[in-house]
Amino acid sequence: MAQDHEKFDTAMATWQEWQEAPWGRLRYALAEANLMRHLDDGPGGGPLRILDLAGGDGGDAMRLATRGHHVTVVDLAPAMLAAAGARAAERGLSERVTCVRADVRALPADIATGGFDVVLCHNLLQYVDDVPGTLATALGPLKEGGVFSVMAINRHSAPLNVAVRELDPAAALAALDSDRLRNEMFDSELALHTAEEIIPVLGDLGCRDVRHYGIRSFCDYLTDDARKYDPAYYADLERLELATTARAPYMHTARLFQLTARKRAVF
Repeated sequence: MAQDHEKFDTAMATWQEWQEAPWGRLRYALAEANLMRHLDDGPGGGPLRILDLAGGDGGDAMRLATRGHHVTVVDLAPAMLAAAGARAAERGLSERVTCVRADVRALPADIATGGFDVVLCHNLLQYVDDVPGTLATALGPLKEGGVFSVMAINRHSAPLNVAVRELDPAAALAALDSDRLRNEMFDSELALHTAEEIIPVLGDLGCRDVRHYGIRSFCDYLTDDARKYDPAYYADLERLELATTARAPYMHTARLFQLTARKRAVF
């Protein structure tokens, strides 16, 4: 991974505030709802085994563990993993959440060959240089027919976000041809991608039934952030986001894209 894990540990408090903000809550609620469209029960109707790569402090993992699934969170930042463990303990989920410190590029053997029912690769691609290689490694622990979920910042959203939020058409024009974004929270330069670029990569890696969703199709372009904290307004916004997450053209300009797929069986 191109970025130093210490940057993530240092920004822990700011990151947790972001998660509790309306836009953070929407990110996790929408990702969960989209994933639920594709999850079946495990063998014999039991819980699924889920691998959350670069899972940080367990934002996705807690929701899935609450549903009864067993989640292994892999991350390189020790403070993030400690926070994930603490969150699991607070919720009585410690038996369902396992935290492993490891580099996604060099997974421990028991994870790399784990045969998981579901693998999450959420918000990792913007930090790596080799996207096909990273996705191939992420698919390795997934069993045949298992569900793969990828999430990344949508490059299509960058010019629109600048134009609407910063009222700067010149900067938006420049952003049209840029594939980089500065992230102040983690003091990092992020690589931007589009769903249209990643979908054929997944196909080349043996995935099928790829589905495209948008995360925050409206939220980031509504400039009154304070109003989003009003419970009634937030509820209306969440309903709108859920109604448009898989609806064209909205997912094409959403702030994030999420792709789900099945790992094709090898004959």
